[in-house]
Amino acid sequence: MEINFILYKPAVPGNVGAAARAIKTMGFSKLRLIDPCDHLSEEALMLAHASHEILQSARVFEKYDEAVADLDLVICTTAKGRTAKHDYHSSRDIRELLENKKEHLNSVGILFGTEESGLPNALILKSDMAMSIPMAGTYPSLNLGQAVMVTAYELSPLNQLDLPGLPLKKSGEGWGTLKYQVQQLLNESGIPAGSPLHHRIMERMATVNANDIPLFLSVLSRIQKQS
Repeated sequence: MEINFILYKPAVPGNVGAAARAIKTMGFSKLRLIDPCDHLSEEALMLAHASHEILQSARVFEKYDEAVADLDLVICTTAKGRTAKHDYHSSRDIRELLENKKEHLNSVGILFGTEESGLPNALILKSDMAMSIPMAGTYPSLNLGQAVMVTAYELSPLNQLDLPGLPLKKSGEGWGTLKYQVQQLLNESGIPAGSPLHHRIMERMATVNANDIPLFLSVLSRIQKQS
C-alpha cells in the first residue's frame, strides 16, 4: 500500500520543506502538491534538510480532482467538529483502519489544507474519511509541517508490513470496485453524488472492515443481475 501525502495550496515554502523532511524521516517518499508556492525555493530546500529528493520528485497538480484521480482512498485532515463530516477519526486510529484494509488498497492519500484556513468544505466532503489530531486545546494549533510529522509518525508502522522476508498479500483488489459500484447504485437509486445522504453513506462505507468487502461485493453483484 502506497501512502501519498497531499498538501493543498501550501503558501509557505518552509512548511513544504518541513513536511518533506517529516515524510522521509518516517519512511515515506510520496509527496503531492496542489497549486503550491515555490516548493523548490531556497527556504523550502533549507527546511527539507537531507530530504531534497522528496521535494524534487513531488508531483504537482493544479486541481484537487487531478491529484486524487488514481487513489483508492482519500483521508482529509481537519479540525474536529467541522460540519462537513459526521465522523472524525483520531490520527491514532487511522493506521489500524488502513492496516485492516491493506490487502484491498493500492494507494491512499492523506490530504492537508492551507496554513491559514485549512481545507474548504467542498474538499472535505469529497474525501472518503476525515481525520483530526487530538490536542489539549484549540490554540496554539499545529502548523502544517507539524501536522504532517504527527500523521507520518502515526502511520509509520505500516512501513513494517512490507519489509523483506515478511509474507505479502495481494493488494488493491476489492475496495476500489466496491466504492465505484456503491456510488453507481446510489446514483441509480435517486441518491445522487453531492447529496447529504450520498455523502453520509460513502463516509460510512470507507470504514467497512476488510472481511466484509467480499460480502458487499457479492450482494451488489446479485442486485446488478436482478436489475
